[in-house]
Amino acid sequence: MATAAMSLSLSGVMQSPVTPLKDDFSPDLDTFERLLDFHVRTGATAISWPHHKGESHNLTLDERKRFAEVAVKVVAGRVPVSIHVSAPAIEEAFELARHAESIGADAVIAITPYFWGPSQQAIFDYFLRLSRETALPIIAYNSPAYLDGVEITGELIVRLLEAIPQLVAMKEASFDSGKFLEISRAALAVRPDFSMVAGVEFLLPSVPLGGRGSYSSAGAICPNLCTRLYQSCVDGQWDLARDCQYRLAQLWQLFRDQYPSSLKGGMVIMGRPVGPTRPPLPTASAERIAVIERQLGELGILDSEPHGW
Repeated sequence: MATAAMSLSLSGVMQSPVTPLKDDFSPDLDTFERLLDFHVRTGATAISWPHHKGESHNLTLDERKRFAEVAVKVVAGRVPVSIHVSAPAIEEAFELARHAESIGADAVIAITPYFWGPSQQAIFDYFLRLSRETALPIIAYNSPAYLDGVEITGELIVRLLEAIPQLVAMKEASFDSGKFLEISRAALAVRPDFSMVAGVEFLLPSVPLGGRGSYSSAGAICPNLCTRLYQSCVDGQWDLARDCQYRLAQLWQLFRDQYPSSLKGGMVIMGRPVGPTRPPLPTASAERIAVIERQLGELGILDSEPHGW
């Protein structure tokens, strides 16, 4: 397991695609192929699917497996592909992890267990069991705001790193610089090559604290701006980084309203339609799309980013 884990290093602006659906809400695998190729061609350093913006809660296990198979096939080794395996029933998460390994994925990513408010020991036991179900590298996912305060602490990440050699990275989505610093300090002291990854494009606060990149929320809309923010942070061009970060923070506020339907609405504007959002989530209305288009214009996105596939 340790050998496999050491083969994966994550950095840069990584993409977690939305899930394309047809008008009847069935999977649109052809559009998913185009979307994956778009992300890779426009600079994604890794692909990870299905995060919550990919409507993971609204997909059946069979659908998640079919999309995962397409992701591995289409990306074809150009960048690493990790499969998000979290599910309310942890046995289903383990099933998805075994499937990810069987199809040739490069890693799995898992959030803390859903719904029950597990203790730190229960979270530890969950990730330990996951590591015994697959030899793939594991990415932990911390999102206390999303899960009513359930979180991975600095103390817990040390325990996990000492027990699980294949734990190679964390998606840290608390949006709290203090929490990011706590976990980064603890993790990097144990394993200097551990990849701390911001949950969305809050790179200006995270890169100086040891962050290596982000999973993108806006990359389906403005990959150029996302890449410019990352590179300016790495290069220490702080004035440019602040300008990019301000604009991406405004986009995050725009897209998190009715997330991910507003993001899918923005993709319509950019010539990359991916269909509706599956109920009970709303699909962006024409009025909502008009609001998004106006703000994209004000932020200079419409004139500086690719249109179409």
